[in-house]
This record gives sequence, structure tokens and C-alpha cells, in this order.
Amino acid sequence: MSMEPASALRATSGAATANAATAEGPRVRPGVATPRWLPSISDWTFAAVLGWLFAAGVGAQSLLADGDTGWHILVGESLLDTGRLPQTDPFSFTMAGVEWYAWEWLADLALGIAHRLNGLEGVALMTGALIAAIATLLLRFQLWLGVNLFVAIGATMLTSGVTTIHWLARPHMVTWAFLLVTLWLLEADRRSPTRKVWLLVPLAAVWVNVHGGFMALPISVAVFAVGVSLEQYWFGGAEKGRLPPPALLRYGGLLAACVAATLANPWTYHLHLHIVQYLQSDFILKYIQEFQSPNFQKESMRFFEIALLLSAMACGRALFRGEFAWPLLVGAWAHASLTSVRHVPLFMLVAVPFLARELTLWMHEGIRRGNTWLVTLDEIAADYGGTRSDGRSSAQGLALGWLPLVALVVAFFVLQHRSADPAVRAEFPGERFPAEACDALQSRLVGRRVLTTDQWGDYLIYRLYPRYKAFIDGRSDFYRPQIRDDYLALMGGQWNWEELLARYDFQAALLPVDWSLASLLKKQNDWRLIYDDGSALLFERVGASTQAAEGPQEPVFTAQDVALEQAEGPQGNRLSAP
Repeated sequence: MSMEPASALRATSGAATANAATAEGPRVRPGVATPRWLPSISDWTFAAVLGWLFAAGVGAQSLLADGDTGWHILVGESLLDTGRLPQTDPFSFTMAGVEWYAWEWLADLALGIAHRLNGLEGVALMTGALIAAIATLLLRFQLWLGVNLFVAIGATMLTSGVTTIHWLARPHMVTWAFLLVTLWLLEADRRSPTRKVWLLVPLAAVWVNVHGGFMALPISVAVFAVGVSLEQYWFGGAEKGRLPPPALLRYGGLLAACVAATLANPWTYHLHLHIVQYLQSDFILKYIQEFQSPNFQKESMRFFEIALLLSAMACGRALFRGEFAWPLLVGAWAHASLTSVRHVPLFMLVAVPFLARELTLWMHEGIRRGNTWLVTLDEIAADYGGTRSDGRSSAQGLALGWLPLVALVVAFFVLQHRSADPAVRAEFPGERFPAEACDALQSRLVGRRVLTTDQWGDYLIYRLYPRYKAFIDGRSDFYRPQIRDDYLALMGGQWNWEELLARYDFQAALLPVDWSLASLLKKQNDWRLIYDDGSALLFERVGASTQAAEGPQEPVFTAQDVALEQAEGPQGNRLSAP
């Protein structure tokens, strides 16, 4: 899409967006010719985000901080090996044989390919490239809207700072990119209706097989349709006898086509019913952190709070001009983000371009009043981010130049170079997962019913599958409510914990040191503590002929025995091994 200056901010609704864009757009500065081989602002954005991730910032391990990545990888590799989706649960002993929807299978396939090619380094690199691409797409979208370059860069940095809470190697990252594409196509169609907006239909068909966030597309189209229709009605549609407004018919048809396209998945409408049922579960609302409301005491949420307040003021300005589409979109996603922290990144991706555009319009009002500081700032921004004398723009031409490719190659070699350093190499972080215990205890964990946390269950699946089957893991949409309730009862050491241990016939328990159940098991005669590394404890049930002595027992197998245990037993089925 070619870039339009701020003066071209107009819509099919007529005066709404035209009123929003009476200010001058980016200027063409004579004599400022830029060689085409020089990297654009978009190129530098991609390279900077990738460099910050792997060279100077959070590092690859932060992208692997969620254990769900492990089973996503295994599903993808299974697809590569068999060419078929799993029909029943392959990962647990509690739900073995039960039908399972691997509904993010297309993203799983991508993760499986990256892992097969280069292990967890490949997974981290692919995720980092996607994050960099999202930041670049956000910047380019803002420049296309006519946003001042410096405002666009600041807004992109603000969004990146807030969304780091969910920078993970999981399928939801694709939803972020697809949402930006959706917004761009809708806004472009509002300005100048073309057939391009119908690209949202195949996008919906792909999205539904990548991540459950595909519902963001029909929701955004529906809200956008209402907003643009209100604008058309507000600015004379009723007087001209155009009822319903043309936008309602156009976007209504688009909405119906997109919803129909989401049926193009292996489970058709059954997937939609499954997702609706899952989202109504009391369990996820009470116990799954990412489904709970934001905690504004966290630093990243303070920036989110600022964005909320500024967006509310920007919506007021837009509504005063008679512009409804973007205020309604921002309001809808603000509501979603306040009810579930997992929607905060989606709100930022929707609200920040709108907020940046409003700030740019405010700056142009100052320029018209003769503010020399704003005039200078606008001219510099036009030179480096807007329309230049060679006619090239940061929102025009090829998506990426040569610099992002160089950045990807450098990131690849950085990851390979760091693979020998446990502190920074691409692996599941040891402070969150029982890596040391798994290294030491593989022969004691495989082929047994082991009680552990859902996240640790994910990790053990990745490390030990198929010789390890979980009691429960991170697939919170899959397990029966009774299993989830029993898991919570065991985690809290509730009154029926002994009966639950017997019901599921656990032979071992790999527990965090802060679990209440760990303290209870230390006092039992029929359970013996055999491993303690300061983070993870392994208890084994004592047989009738080998009753332990009364009272708490000292571990007989510690982290110092890793070498001996590895010599005595197999090393598991870690799929990243050659």
C-alpha cells in the first residue's frame, strides 16, 4: 500500500475523517535525496528489535518462559512425521484416548519445522523475527496513516514495552500480526473501497487454524461496520434516503464471508462451540493468570494505564468530529483488556495507531498556529520518515531491505555462539522449570504416574515424551473440570489430598518447594523424599515391603548425583538432539 499524507485522511463516510485531516501532511523537502540502497526506518526498526531481543535485551530464554511451547513443538513434529493431526490426547494418562482438538495446528507445524531445523534456537529465532516484524508493521501502519515519524517511533516503543508481558514462543503472536493486517485493510477500504478488503476472507481461513484469537477478525469487522455506518448516517445518509448506509451492507457481507471462512478447519463449527464453552469456564477466570484482569501495580501495566487514559481523550476528540469507527474499536478492545490481561497487547495494537494519529493532528494544529518548534520537528520527520524528494517512503516499496536479512543472520550466529552458556542459551529457563531435576531423574520419571505442576508437566512432556505422560499440563481447555479441581486440591494440600493421591495411583511427585503438599508428604511414612535441589523436590511412594522410617526423611538423591544418575539410566527423548 502506498503512503497517504495526513491531509488525505478521509473515509467513505465523508466529512468524519476529512475533518480529522485538515492539517498539512508530510512535506517534500527539496534536495534531500536518499539512495535507495540505504536502510529505511522500517529496516532499522526490524533490526533494532531483533538486536535488543538476542544481543542486549531479554534474551532467548524469555521467549521460552511458557511450558506450552513444548507440546506445541511436539504436535508440529508429529505432523511432519505422520502428516496427520492427533485425534486423541497423546500427552496425558488422565485423558488418554479422549478426543482432542489440536486447533492451533498450523502454528504448531511452523514451530515443529523451526525446531527440527535448529532446535530451540530455531524456535527462538522464528519468534524473535515475528516480534520484530510486528513492531515494523505497526510503525509502517502509523506512517501510512500520516503519523509524524517521531510520534510513530515513540508509540511503537510504548507498545513494545507493554506487550513484552506476552512475548512468548506461542501461536498468539501470529494473532497480533493478523490483527494489524486486519486494521490496515479495513482503514484502507474505508478511505477508498477496493477488492483488497476481501483478502480478509482467506486471512480468516488461515487464522482459524493458527490461533483461537481468530475471533478478533469478525469482532473488529463488526465494530468497524457499525462505526462507519454511523458516520455515513451522521453526515447525511438519512437525508439522502440511503438507509441502511452502504457501509453496513458492504461490511455486513464481508463479516458473513469471514465468519463462514472460519469454518475451514478440521472440526468445522465444533471448534467454535468448544472455544465458547472454554471461555465461559469459571476455572480459567479464577486460576489462569492471563485470563484475569490486569494488575496495575506492575510497571508494564502503568504504561497500559497511560495508554488507556490518552486513548479516552483521543476518542473524545474523534467523536466530537463525528468519527465513530476508531473510537468504537478502541472502546471495544479497552473493555476486553480490562477483563483479561491477555487482551492488553491487542488493545495496544488497536489504540496506539489511533492515538498517534490524533497526536499528529494536534501537532498540525500547532503548526497552523505558527509554532516554529513543531514546524521544524515536522520537517525533520518528513525528511526521514515521510515523503522524500525521491518519492520513496517508509511505508512504500518492499516490506524489507537488506538490513533485516543481515540482522537475522547475525541473530542466528549469536544464538549458536551462546548455545554453550546455560545462562543465556535458548532453552526453557531453569528458574521456572525443573531442568536440573529432569537431567538427574529421567529414569525415575519415565513410565510412572508423576504428580507435578501443569507448567512442569509441559516441560516434562517436551523432554521425555513419549515415555512420560502427564497428570495435567497447560492445555487448560482440554482437561475435565474434575481433574482440574483435583489438581487444585492437591496443589493446596486440601483435606482430601491422600484420597486423591490414591485415586490417581501416583508413584512419584515432583513438586516445587513452596507447595503445601510437599510439607505434608515429608511427614508421611508411605512417601519418601529422594531429591532436593532447592527448587524441586521428588517424592516416591514407598512399597509395603520398604516402609520408610517415621518422621521426615533426608533426600538420598541430590543434584550432586546427576553424573551418577545419567550413567545409570537413559537420557530421555529430547527432540532437539540430533
